[in-house]
Amino acid sequence: MIEINPDGTKRILNESGIEVRPVYTAADVEETGGFDFVGEPGQYPFTRGIHSEMYRKRPWTMRQYAGFGNPVDTNKRFKYLIENGQTGLNVAFDLATQTGLDSDDVMAEGEVGRVGMAVDSLRDFEIAFDGIDLEEITVSLTINGSAAILIAMYLAMAEKRGYDLKKLRGTAQNDILKEFVGRGTWIFPVDPSVKLVGDTIEYCAEHAPKYSPVSVCGYHIRESGCNPAEEMAYAFCIAKAYADNVIKRGVPIDEFANRLSYNINSFGNIFEQVCKYRAGRSLWAKIIKEDYEAKDPKSGWLRMIAGGGGGGLTFEQPEVNIMRGAYYALISAFAGTQTMALCSFDEAYTIPTEYSARISLRTMQLLQEEMGLCETIDPLAGSYYVETMTNQMRTRMEEIMAEVEEEGGIIEMIKDGRLQAKVSSQAYDMTRNIESGDFPKVGVNRYRVDKEDEQEVEFHEYSEEDTRLQTDSLAKVRANRDGKEVTRCLEQLSADAKADKNVMPAIMAAVKAYATVGEMTNALTEVYGHYEEPILF
Repeated sequence: MIEINPDGTKRILNESGIEVRPVYTAADVEETGGFDFVGEPGQYPFTRGIHSEMYRKRPWTMRQYAGFGNPVDTNKRFKYLIENGQTGLNVAFDLATQTGLDSDDVMAEGEVGRVGMAVDSLRDFEIAFDGIDLEEITVSLTINGSAAILIAMYLAMAEKRGYDLKKLRGTAQNDILKEFVGRGTWIFPVDPSVKLVGDTIEYCAEHAPKYSPVSVCGYHIRESGCNPAEEMAYAFCIAKAYADNVIKRGVPIDEFANRLSYNINSFGNIFEQVCKYRAGRSLWAKIIKEDYEAKDPKSGWLRMIAGGGGGGLTFEQPEVNIMRGAYYALISAFAGTQTMALCSFDEAYTIPTEYSARISLRTMQLLQEEMGLCETIDPLAGSYYVETMTNQMRTRMEEIMAEVEEEGGIIEMIKDGRLQAKVSSQAYDMTRNIESGDFPKVGVNRYRVDKEDEQEVEFHEYSEEDTRLQTDSLAKVRANRDGKEVTRCLEQLSADAKADKNVMPAIMAAVKAYATVGEMTNALTEVYGHYEEPILF
């Protein structure tokens, strides 16, 4: 944002509210905290990266978001992306699955397979991942409210195919607190929802220690209206809430912290974003070491997926989003991400086509193969501007986290709707700033074109046939499974939930009996109830 001083000079503030000076010197770095936090790559506090050799040894994993219709079509898209060089999978699920509904539920009508893959039972996972090597291609499940069930399905599917769960890698989003703030695919009230996240972390620490059962998502809170410093600070507050839940169960921090991961957004000012990541990496390491007294250095690694930035895309002049996506990828590479999931240029409109997804994939490959991004580590380090801004961003994040604690903590702020109201208000203000032109957006309030000059976008059409195929498949699963065993497993799930036990063992048993997403969700809802969103005026 640009402000005009009384003398007519410009005062520039970035989105996080930090003033950007015309020029930076070593004195600015010292004034904001010095070079103490810079360190070396692979060493505490990991400002320059969590690995000593970073991309020289292993480039970032390319993990495009994909999934639509039924598991058969999704399996085809997975294989297309892998054939074109993608090195990981990032699975999209439809809204019915995300909210714990079966495809034949009346509440799912019109949404089956629309914005992601429809999943009703273990059988759908078996189809979707058929022919895919789960050791060569790691899988991220973008699922939240029903995450415990979908994690169990993935583990059961892998186990059935002969994989050793002790060695199985992968990730589930499973960050339910950000759903209350951002996306809204919640099912249960806040406290049992956090308890379920804790169940998955505790279960995986024992049974699948290399699997990451939660990816804390500042990403979606950022897309909902918060600024970059708040994005990282709120994500850390949420991660601490999950960690505290698990530690209260008697699980030491070093047994699970190194499997916590993050999903962070990359749209906006290049330097502010890069500094956000560098500052966040060192702050998280400090939190884990000082607040939680972790002994294992890996516990303080901020492992992340970055590069998305769908909230930065525009309906107007969608082809310009190709360039935006390239810059988002550049930010993520400069920032030292472990995994990149790059938005496609048509995502402001629709599910990406194979064509648009391939452009995003080629963008990441260009950075790896042609542009020198893997040749040296943290190439922006030492810049007076970057190091000053990194220090300022770290300080601002700490201030925001302290404010959250003063307000009673992240869980209480979410329960009563205060955080949602704050983020929504900021989103409104940003929309007004874009509409007025105070916040520049190329193609929207700068360099507009006539409608007839707009590039046409190919839409992903909703298929009623997909719904029919999915519900028919679900009917066959129900007809061929052992109904008595399903009933027994669901009763055990309800009993464990009532007894406040870790429900993951019961969910695993129910999944293996081919109980459905809706049946397991209903068993839990009978105990936990439904979430009712607070509305603040």
